[in-house]
Amino acid sequence: MSFDLTGKTALVTGTSGGIGQAIAAGLAEAGASVVAVSASNSNDTVAIVRGFGGSIEQISADLSNADGLEDVFQEALGFFGSIDILVNNAGTIRRTPAAQHARKDWYDVIDINLNSLFFLSQLAGNHMIERGGGKIINIASLLSFQGGINVPGYTASKHAVTGITKALANEWASKGIQVNAIAPGYIDTRNTAPLLADEKRSQAILERIPAGRWGNPEDLKGPAVFLASAASNYMNGHVLCVDGGWMAR
Repeated sequence: MSFDLTGKTALVTGTSGGIGQAIAAGLAEAGASVVAVSASNSNDTVAIVRGFGGSIEQISADLSNADGLEDVFQEALGFFGSIDILVNNAGTIRRTPAAQHARKDWYDVIDINLNSLFFLSQLAGNHMIERGGGKIINIASLLSFQGGINVPGYTASKHAVTGITKALANEWASKGIQVNAIAPGYIDTRNTAPLLADEKRSQAILERIPAGRWGNPEDLKGPAVFLASAASNYMNGHVLCVDGGWMAR
């Protein structure tokens, strides 16, 4: 029962596919009503959740526009009346060497990966403080701990995600809000497709993963349900690596 999310509402961003889709489905499987937010439609995610009888609504929105985030949050509130769980999953990446990293690429990544995460957390945090508690789950990365190659903007944003996670946990733990993050390892998604397509790089990555395989989005379902549920009520400011053992290597 500690993992039961019946009666809870989750706002999940970046739900058109991949990790966001899997997390939205996992929370719905655990009983939560889900509001799926993505720049493109989340029709496939909606079909999956409704296919097993889950409750889900969707919003199409450009989360890089900070001025529109309050409207997104209010629209989400309108579906089920409250937001108990926020999952900041929306993210983007630009792969160019630091010496040639365009200013627009930098700002595009920071706007989605960092700014939208903070301002949505701020909106949700105020709502949760009024309600006496809630859960915020940020999606970090292995590049929250490492430098990576040819992804300076992404690395900077994901390092910042771990810092914001800890800062908000410090301020809001006493308000009954748990703020944690999941750092996925190498997961087979659209964002990692260029790495998988590079035979040498893909093999080098695989050789370092003790589990002996790349992850898939469904590997994030259980951790997300745990952090969204009462089972994690004494867990705050933590970054949970779901990486097949990569960080232990």
